[in-house]
Amino acid sequence: MAIIGTLTCLLEGCAGAPSVGLFGAYFPLWLLSAVIGIFGAVVSYRVFVKTGWAETVRSQLIVNTAIGLIIAEIVWLIGTGHLL
Repeated sequence: MAIIGTLTCLLEGCAGAPSVGLFGAYFPLWLLSAVIGIFGAVVSYRVFVKTGWAETVRSQLIVNTAIGLIIAEIVWLIGTGHLL
């Protein structure tokens, strides 16, 4: 029982996760960042295919995943106030 009490004291810092109000409900900022990052990765893939860069750039999965992660991180930093 003492272990559970100690562990719950460590979780008190998680109570104030940043959230964003969308469509009348509050969503955690990490979820919004992830969705926008996935959307950014899909858009970057479509741009690569449409411009013909898909044939010249190797490892499309890694490149588009990295682009999506960068977009998600930028959204996270803007949302928490660390970037702008």
